[in-house]
Amino acid sequence: MDGSHRRASTLLATVGTALAVAGPVMMLRGRSGRKEIRNELAAQKITFPEHGLPAALASYAGRSVETGPDAHAYAEFIKGNLALATGGRTYAEITGELHAAGGDEKLAKLRQTAFMGQSLRASLMSAYQAWHLTTLVTGLGAALTGLGAALVATADALATHSTTRS
Repeated sequence: MDGSHRRASTLLATVGTALAVAGPVMMLRGRSGRKEIRNELAAQKITFPEHGLPAALASYAGRSVETGPDAHAYAEFIKGNLALATGGRTYAEITGELHAAGGDEKLAKLRQTAFMGQSLRASLMSAYQAWHLTTLVTGLGAALTGLGAALVATADALATHSTTRS
């Protein structure tokens, strides 16, 4: 094998090995991240009500929130309830009204409702986004493992082919 083929083979084998090691680590981190999200959501003991859900969420009736998609659905449930409670106004809009009114107690309570609802919704949306990141990390880990194995096999084939030609 000449020097350039040897260097190429060594480089492919080194990069391939690094990817083949990094891939499973990423898959394990993705799986452990997903487990952590499940545990944290389950610890909150959030359950969809049995009745009164919008038609789009009816399949969630009585279910516990334990996955990213569950968290997203519950965030949508909160969004609907919050819109009803605030007349579709946001925390910032209600705060502006409160300042303009000079301290209305009813607006102050509505602002607190808006704040709590938007905060809960944001927390659930964060869990949903983290769920997607665990999917991405796990998938990239699988892809890197495959790519690493392919590069190592290519390096072996290049080394074998170069050796037989010499």
